[in-house]
Amino acid sequence: MDKSRSNLGEADQGKTVAIVSYLTIIGLVAALVMNNSNPTSLGRFHIRQSIGITAAALFLGCVSFIPGIGEILGKVVGIIVLFVVVLGILGAVNKQEKGIPVVGPLFQKWFSMI
Repeated sequence: MDKSRSNLGEADQGKTVAIVSYLTIIGLVAALVMNNSNPTSLGRFHIRQSIGITAAALFLGCVSFIPGIGEILGKVVGIIVLFVVVLGILGAVNKQEKGIPVVGPLFQKWFSMI
């Protein structure tokens, strides 16, 4: 009985870490700290996804500085990032280790040290 309760606690802890990891950079840092004390597979998966999304968003945010079409491209990138973050949060809420389309598996490989 105690073992099932501890597994349930771990699942809830992993779900909390996974959700928090998508809530701004401060949430990502908090999730890293929370996952460091009690690592879970779900937490690590979503932290890697969140780091990848954040890095890609920062990189692609530079697109908005391109003269002429930068403003339009910046808005498109912003909408795509919002969509991807919502997908990540939905996966975390449902306790699924489902990566974001196209680049999710790359994020898992690139940030495998976490």
